[in-house]
Amino acid sequence: MSDAARPKTAGSAVAAAHRAALRSHPFDDIRDLGDARRGFLGTADDPVIRARDGRVVWDLDAYAFLREECPGTADPSLWRQSRLCAEHGLFEVVEGVYQVRGFDLGNVTFVEGRRGVLVVDPLLCVENAAAALALYRRHRGDRQVTGVLYTHSHADHFGGVKGVVTQEEVDQGVPVYAPQGFLDHAVSENVLAGVAMNRRATYMYGTVLPKGERGQIGAGLGQTLSTGEVSLIAPTVDITRTGQSEVVDGVHMVFQLTPGTEAPAELNVHFPDRRALCTAENATHTMHNLVALRGAEVRDPRAWARFLTEAADRFVDATDVVFSSHHWPVWGRERVRTYLTEQRDLYAFLHDQTLRLANQGLTPLEAAERIALPPALAQAWHAQGYLGSVNHNVKAVYQRYLGWFDGNPAHLWQHPPAEASERYVRFMGGAEAVLRQARRSYDEGDFRWVAEVVDHVVFADPDNAEARALQADALEQLGYGSENGTWRNFYLTGAMELRHGALGTAVSTVSDDLLDALTLDQLMDCLAIRVDAPACWDADITVRWDLLSGSMITMRLRNGVLTHGTGHGTASAAPDVEIGLDEETLRALLLGRLAPADLPGTDGVTVYGDLNRLTELLSHLDEPDPDFPVVTP
Repeated sequence: MSDAARPKTAGSAVAAAHRAALRSHPFDDIRDLGDARRGFLGTADDPVIRARDGRVVWDLDAYAFLREECPGTADPSLWRQSRLCAEHGLFEVVEGVYQVRGFDLGNVTFVEGRRGVLVVDPLLCVENAAAALALYRRHRGDRQVTGVLYTHSHADHFGGVKGVVTQEEVDQGVPVYAPQGFLDHAVSENVLAGVAMNRRATYMYGTVLPKGERGQIGAGLGQTLSTGEVSLIAPTVDITRTGQSEVVDGVHMVFQLTPGTEAPAELNVHFPDRRALCTAENATHTMHNLVALRGAEVRDPRAWARFLTEAADRFVDATDVVFSSHHWPVWGRERVRTYLTEQRDLYAFLHDQTLRLANQGLTPLEAAERIALPPALAQAWHAQGYLGSVNHNVKAVYQRYLGWFDGNPAHLWQHPPAEASERYVRFMGGAEAVLRQARRSYDEGDFRWVAEVVDHVVFADPDNAEARALQADALEQLGYGSENGTWRNFYLTGAMELRHGALGTAVSTVSDDLLDALTLDQLMDCLAIRVDAPACWDADITVRWDLLSGSMITMRLRNGVLTHGTGHGTASAAPDVEIGLDEETLRALLLGRLAPADLPGTDGVTVYGDLNRLTELLSHLDEPDPDFPVVTP
């Protein structure tokens, strides 16, 4: 490996920032360390979790280096957070409530009933969930799973479900609880924009980075994403209202719906018999993000704050411990009250102050640089920006209310990056002149400016080796200086891909289980976003599906738009081809598991008209690119 391709050490500007962080943060407050280790019962004997093909999907020892003193290449506050998140094993929260932590990005919780155990949020992948259940059973006995609860619609909270229960067991009566709207949001978020989200998640979680002091050290919310099999079992019991009470195997649950907070479908759950409150991902030991760097719907901080107020009012007087699906619990009624209300104040502050400055005419960039947390929150470890950040959350609030446009007409119709970069570099005197001045800025520690200006050289000429190397060095220094785990991962992954080329997408949540959970309506929407419209401006193709269940769906490709509707829909009266089949066969066809040419020989299928027209329609669908470039054009 050439010197230009090797990770560098931290520069003097980063070292100065770290010294400032040591002075500004309350490092003498070590209560979190005791809480993160409290109730420890044991961990796995074998630190490596493997898939069926032998591939490593998780290594519990991968973060052992965090036990050392913080190096110069990591922010000391982020190093502290990552060390806490790396604590792994089975922990007793209170009698009858146990968590396995450190086995994935999130936690899985086991709540014991009369005969068995309720599993809350079974991690991201099947292999890790199975390993967590095995560890629980080793210490608490071979209890059967008598219920499953998904607190919200993100894959790291349901993807491992088939590692703890089978579809057959659910069909035979094991209930699966989830907030209303869970299934729709779970499958649509991970499929409709799933390819782009997964590519960006590779940057956000640093899944291709080597783990170590110059690489990936964590993601703030947890360490990283596991890389095993993502599964899904549809809920059997919907939670539709706050105050709804359910009992399974003697475990009493009282629910609070919190839609639009950290996820579009989310809930908190109180276990009154255990005096324990689970806040899902609504209150954790970090400032959360209001829009994920991987991409997501913008979250509603106003609703988030109000739901935390409601949780405190409803549950705190009957609660001795609060725990979530990430991080470690908080014990003691007054500490719980302070924790929830400070988390509430955090999101309310971001919402209110952003709108105050927006109404004074500040743009998102200007407001994001001006807003700082009030002193009490700035000194609260759980309010630090390890996952979200003040800077990005201010921009998210602006986006939620006012959209992407900052009001300046000069920004209404800007050139796209590559075209703009060519013009910038020409205006600045050419690539050599830009790089000469950027190196001076680098030596001065102004890495933000280096990243901004050298990005133009890279996008104007992606083969410019000097520009790529300098850009990589600047991004690396920004990563070393980041308290935010996801910022660090983005910067360092960008540096790695500039040096070594695109490394692809490490984790995909677009699994067969999620695809199979799509409704036919959602599945056809997925096809519509793949139409290569310029290639089929003149095409006009109508396909009618006569399902054996008695329903009829009509699809039409016209003007580069694929629409569908029940019955005859808005399509022409005479379809080009009409196909009778069952839903399973239609799904196989639309998912590419069955070719149109195979239809005539399939049992129960009838074809009237020109089957080639269906083949032609499908030929106009693009395949998404899971490895698209990010730091180059």
